[in-house]
Amino acid sequence: MKLTFLGTGGVTAAPLPGCDCRACQRAQRNSAHARAPCSALIAFGHERILLDAGLPLLASHFPPGTLTRILLTHYHMDHVQGLFALRWGVGDPIPVWGPPDSRGCDDLYRHPGLLDFRPALTPFVSHAFGELQVTPLPLQHSKLTHGYLFDWHDTRLAWLCDTCGLPPDTADFLRGQPLDQLVIDCNDPPRAEPGNHNDVTRALAIAALLQPRQTWLTHLSHEMDNWLTDNPLPEGVQPARDGQTLLCGAHWPVTV
Repeated sequence: MKLTFLGTGGVTAAPLPGCDCRACQRAQRNSAHARAPCSALIAFGHERILLDAGLPLLASHFPPGTLTRILLTHYHMDHVQGLFALRWGVGDPIPVWGPPDSRGCDDLYRHPGLLDFRPALTPFVSHAFGELQVTPLPLQHSKLTHGYLFDWHDTRLAWLCDTCGLPPDTADFLRGQPLDQLVIDCNDPPRAEPGNHNDVTRALAIAALLQPRQTWLTHLSHEMDNWLTDNPLPEGVQPARDGQTLLCGAHWPVTV
């Protein structure tokens, strides 16, 4: 299995229009430092699972028939906006799973097109997508949100975005799971009061609690990228970058 970060930014990721901070100037000069909306592609065998759909032009990235499933963390626009055009394509229906949010986003439920919205997966219960075991994990956000634990032949990756801290049940569940990889929301530099996303202090506290072999920070703002230029991270913690791939094999981590 491989997981590719399609985007690692939040809604205020670099380059932010009109901003001339260091991170935004760097991203304007070099697209390697730019961050698209937070999402990923999970690939194994014939499966291509899109994890969140915030990329605006999904069809240009994934021709018809490319995606076998779509898995959503929640229905905020920056995580589903690519579905609004994709749904009107021609081809086989694409199964879509997300948390049991009865409102969804705008008219996606009423006019799904080729999107085949399925009943929500049960939290803390493992579900088989081929050889991949997927377990939904409730998170703390302004909209009903699920993270996911992915288990591929007893190697485990937890995707925890968007969230500010962890609900006690989710923290307790994950503490009983030896994690190879943790992908964690880290939108902001250190912040005194909790918000809608983790700051780096809360993200690192979650990593210290769960003790993964490797932690990747995602959903990064331009403020967080500025903070990273002047502040080191602990060993075993790195900011993810757009286009980076994690390869799941006998030994984690392998990145390309």
